Amino acid sequence: MREAERRDVPLLISVGYSSCHWCHVMAHESFEDPATAELMNAHFVNIKVDREERPDVDAVYMSATQAMTQHGGWPMTVFATPEGHPFYCGTYFPRPQFQRVLVGVHQAWQGDRAAVVEQGEKVVEALTTQSTLPSGPPPGAEALETGLRSLRQGFDSVNGGFGGAPKFPPSMVLEFLLRVGESEMSGRTLEAMARGGMYDQLAGGFARYSVDAGWVVPHFEKMLYDNALLLRVYTHWWRGSREPLARRVALETADWLLREMRTPEGGFASALDADSEGEEGRFYVWTPEQLTDVLGPADGAWAAEVFEVTGTFEHGTSVLQLLRDPADAERYALVRERLLTAREQRVRPGRDDKVVAAWTGLAIAALAETGVVLDRPDLVAAARAAAVLLEEVHVSGGRLARTSRDGRVGANAGVLEDYADLAEGLIALYGATGESRWFELAGELLEVVLERFTDGSGGFYDTADDAERLFQRPQDPTDNAVPSGQFAAAGALLSYAALTGSARHREAAYAALGTVSVLAPGHARFAGWGLAVAAAALDGPAEVAVVGPASDPRTRALHREALLSISPGLVVALSEDPAPAREGSTPVPLLEGRTPVDGAPAAYVCRNFACRLPVTTPEALRAELTPESPRN
Repeated sequence: MREAERRDVPLLISVGYSSCHWCHVMAHESFEDPATAELMNAHFVNIKVDREERPDVDAVYMSATQAMTQHGGWPMTVFATPEGHPFYCGTYFPRPQFQRVLVGVHQAWQGDRAAVVEQGEKVVEALTTQSTLPSGPPPGAEALETGLRSLRQGFDSVNGGFGGAPKFPPSMVLEFLLRVGESEMSGRTLEAMARGGMYDQLAGGFARYSVDAGWVVPHFEKMLYDNALLLRVYTHWWRGSREPLARRVALETADWLLREMRTPEGGFASALDADSEGEEGRFYVWTPEQLTDVLGPADGAWAAEVFEVTGTFEHGTSVLQLLRDPADAERYALVRERLLTAREQRVRPGRDDKVVAAWTGLAIAALAETGVVLDRPDLVAAARAAAVLLEEVHVSGGRLARTSRDGRVGANAGVLEDYADLAEGLIALYGATGESRWFELAGELLEVVLERFTDGSGGFYDTADDAERLFQRPQDPTDNAVPSGQFAAAGALLSYAALTGSARHREAAYAALGTVSVLAPGHARFAGWGLAVAAAALDGPAEVAVVGPASDPRTRALHREALLSISPGLVVALSEDPAPAREGSTPVPLLEGRTPVDGAPAAYVCRNFACRLPVTTPEALRAELTPESPRN
């Protein structure tokens, strides 16, 4: 910006992300073209922004782009004054059109500067004077029912999911539906996504979205946040239904995360590209001939039928689907293994190996819960290793950095979703391991949320009060591809209050949920996480203190039974001892005064710190936590 002021030229800001297909296209067409680059360098100061590193920059310029063009997307192309005021916005421009835009903007800047500057000032004024989303009272049972009615109106009863093409995985909405026991919309959607082409039938893991309404052809990039959220949702689906498909998809997705997304330092990479060898989806698609080459005529023809290889994509290729489980499970397993081995010889899509705090927090929560619920200790260990990396690399002086790479911290400060999602993950990790260090770190992060992010009226800004100043301080309480920072903060605050009895944290959570009451009637799809947190708040949430030696199988049985509960938002405090003596640590308040019963490990079920009599068997604990009949 200082350079633009010195040269007296506008800023050209291109916002995108590593795995964005059209970002790659515009980069190759225009930014790497000498003639286009010459125009850009002569007349503008050019700034390339990774929206995943700077979501605040992306948010304020996306607001401008949507206001000026009525749509948004990436790559996002913004022309701004040296002060950063946007005056002309767009998304992807083909090279000839982009060159004309460059010339036109330059001529306007030279010939009618006052009008250009005025336009930028008007945009900034309009955006900064927009009222924030109104807030209502904390949502009660009526708001949840209203949200359910709103979701039913937009539900695709044929294909699952909501609305038409393109279809994105409604992870946060599904979490809400599972928490309130709704089985029709959730089950139909979860099965359709898992059986369609959006799910990688060979290696596990989900693509970003489906370009069609039937979940057949995906946009092929794979994002950490989608897979972390969906791993948790499929685990929760299995927990409530014991559906074999749910268990298989959860475990395959978890294995994919560890195999393909884990970094050497123990974190998780942010994304895999859609493209390889210059083509979108080339790594994932098959022809009948390719199947035969790998498997031979008989198994090749069988695989083509099983995986629906009928030319559903480009150039006669198909994305693999599994619309029904094959009758011959052994044959299927062998065929799948051989195809995966053959696919591994292809040129792999690129991987963006930066570690994003918020998305890693989502992965920590999912892996920790799945590891206990599905009896996979290695998943809990992976969650713990990721938490150690964030604690040691991202946290400094009580503050959180958003990104790291190769074990080196990035320069960008954490935003609200980083603090909230990591706190959520750490609370889940504490519930899985009983290590109080994670509970304590979650409390420190939430203290920053309460001190630095509050807007003074119950909501939260997306950036801290001491963050870099942009022309607008971003604040968006609605869910998008991930839970909104505000709803994520509400969830983490509520869980922390359940473990500590802190009225301050509980009241902050309730206040942050005020927008749910406003969104539920007509926009429930953008308030799924808020509705899920509201369901937990209405249920208490349940608090379970498990006390007993970790080496005692009875303790482990009670612990797993607690995490198998479908009670919405349930939190677990786990300790070998009612008052663990760790140097510098504070006992988790929910454990205080909770002791084994006649020497036997025990579980205490509480709500708002009011506890029922302790139980000593999984069966008794299950009875204590059994909810009312589900909604169908």
